[in-house]
Order: sequence, then structure tokens, then C-alpha cells
Amino acid sequence: MILRAKIVLPITAPPIEDGAVLIEGGKIRSVASWRDLRSPAREAALDLGPVILLPGLVNAHCHLDYTDMAGQLPPPKTFTDWIAAITAAKTGWSYSDYASSWLRGAHQLLKTGATTVADIEVMPDLLPEVWDATPLRIISFLEMTGIKARRAPQEILHEAVATIDSLRHRRHRAALSPHAPYSTQSELLRLIAALAQKRNWPVSIHVAESIQEFDMFQHGRGTMHAWLTRNGRDNSDCGHGSPVAHLARHRLLGKNVLAIHVNCLALGDAALLGASGTHVVHCPRSHEYFKHPRFEREQLAAAGVNLCLGTDSLATTRKSGRQKPELDMFAEMRALAGADAALAPLAILKMATVNGARALGLAGQIGELEAGAWADLIAIPAGKLSAAYETVLAHSGSVCASMIEGRWAIPPD
Repeated sequence: MILRAKIVLPITAPPIEDGAVLIEGGKIRSVASWRDLRSPAREAALDLGPVILLPGLVNAHCHLDYTDMAGQLPPPKTFTDWIAAITAAKTGWSYSDYASSWLRGAHQLLKTGATTVADIEVMPDLLPEVWDATPLRIISFLEMTGIKARRAPQEILHEAVATIDSLRHRRHRAALSPHAPYSTQSELLRLIAALAQKRNWPVSIHVAESIQEFDMFQHGRGTMHAWLTRNGRDNSDCGHGSPVAHLARHRLLGKNVLAIHVNCLALGDAALLGASGTHVVHCPRSHEYFKHPRFEREQLAAAGVNLCLGTDSLATTRKSGRQKPELDMFAEMRALAGADAALAPLAILKMATVNGARALGLAGQIGELEAGAWADLIAIPAGKLSAAYETVLAHSGSVCASMIEGRWAIPPD
């Protein structure tokens, strides 16, 4: 198959005017200008017309099964207020409620240009049924806590590993997600770190998300510290350094780790993350919803941290008038551009493509249009070649077409 477009945007190379992508066996064989493309099947090309053809977007952090909570939870005064609110909101939800919410979220992401999603699964029983119902590429991170359950860390991990080992799919995979330092026992963090390194599994963990979490670990005080003490957490691991330092002590930093949010940094935290190769996933609309401290993008980037983008869940996204928000990576890119005027459009686009691919261990396979990568592509209306990256950031609404592994997920008109 050959796809021709007004502009081809490889991400890892400059934009190509009147470009073409040659696809064979679900992978990209070559990317070039239409004039320079070398193929015996050139006459079989599909001309997509006045569009920008670019890699499918990589959502490095999502909670698909909370999609139907869109607009239900007004922004809280404190982070612990939100935890209480979402816990109450989930009460009474059935298997079918979670399943329909998950599938609705997957549909929203597909139509708005995502082709790969790193999803946190609070209901692993949905797998693999929901996997089979979407063309998206899913990396499902099985959420683990254990503070209130009073279960042994070994038992929690054994159950998650058994689930992962039972799941086999050509396109999707499962991995581990200790929820957060405050909700996961220290022993479980150590066990996960050792096993993930041994099996070369990615790990996703929320960390340093709120000032309350930061105060709990850095200073051994605050409302979260007191709230969790009342709920039976042994807080003897607090007061010894930041949440990031806490993960470092438990060997849960590294090239296989996605640290989600990282909104509060202590001195030396950025260096720890950079030196270990830990990836950081920023969720701009969720960040704005909570009014977290300014995201320290410059400090993290200066330390060499790979920065990615995610949507988080719709339970942490503000409504716009009467319209409920949707999961949308373009909206996240626009939110980041609005909050960080110093960040170039190409840098933002890389956070939503190649950087996310690298974090998920899929560098060179997704997030770019290069020979050897999977044919994961999307098309949006084109503007001028000189403003191609700005046109991508300004895009709103559904994409014109979407392809995953060489198959149309959303066929072109």
C-alpha cells in the first residue's frame, strides 16, 4: 500500500511536501516525497489529498474505565477530597458499567488520533474481552495497592503476575502498576521492582502528584499523612525524603519505569530521575483540574528526563460549559501549549509520539514514520508546510483517518 498526502510529518525528520509512505506487511517500508518514491506498485497509491499524515499519537497514561465519570466530580479543595469523591462515585458500579466506560473511552481516543494507549486497569477482569473490542494498541497496567486490603505483598503480586501470564494477544500486553507510594506497601514496591527488572516489564506508578503526598513523605506530616494513619497505613516510611526519593530507596526508578505526574520536586529529584532513565508522564488537563504547582518541565528536561504526555482520566478533567470533556491527546497538547509558551510545537508533538514510544519500550516501532516502524498513522486537514507543527497542535475534533499496523481503524472518506 502507498499513501500519498499533501504533507507527511515523520516527526524524526523534517516535513515532506507531497509526501508518500510505502507500507508492507503492516510496517513502513519507506517514507519519501512522491516524486522520489521508488516502488513498482506506484500506480496503486491512495491519494489522501490535502491532509497531514503523521504518526498515531501515544497516550502514555490513561484510565479508560473512568470515562463515564466525565463531569461528575467538581474540582476538589484538596487531593484527599478527590480520593474520597472518586471512591464514593465508584460505589455500586458493576462489571458492565466499567466495561462500557472503558470502551467509550477507547472510542474517544481512537477518533481523536491515539493509536497506542498505556491504560491503568482497576478491573483486570475486563481483559481480554475489551482488548478484542478495539483496534487500539493497549498496554494494560494492572493496578495494585494493598494498604486497606491487608493482603500480603507476595499474594498481591502473585495474583497480578498470574493474570499477566494468562493474557496472550498479538497486539496488546499487560504490565504492573503499583498505584502510588502512599497507597502501596514498601515491600510490594521492592518486589515489583525486582520482578519487573528480571522480566523486562514496564512499570507505571503515580508519584509526587500532590503537595499533600509530598508533605507526607518529605516531612512526615500533613492531611494525607493524618488521613492514611487513621485508615491504618504504617507511616514509618515517611519523613525520610520526597516521594521520588522513596521510589529510589525501593529501587523503583529506571528505564522501564513511567513516573506519572511528578508535580512536586525536592532538590535532587530531577537528577535522580534523569540518571536512572525514568520517564515522566505529564497530564496537562488533569494538572489544571487540580491546580497543582507549576510543572517543572525545564528542570526535568535539563536533567535529561524523557517527558511524555497522557490524558489521565475524565474524572480529573474540567467541563467546558455544558459539554462533557472527552479523552483527546490533541486537547492535552493544546493545554500544554497554553500553559508553557516557551515550549516549541515540535517538542510538544514529540511528547505525544516518539517520547511516549520510548517510555513504553517501543522506540522505533511506533510514534514516528520511519522504515521498520509499524504503520500506525493518522491524517488531519493540512495547512501550510511552513506551519505544519502549529497546524497539528491547533487541530480539534476527529481525525480524517487512522491506521494501526497497516489496517484502517478509521478509513478515509
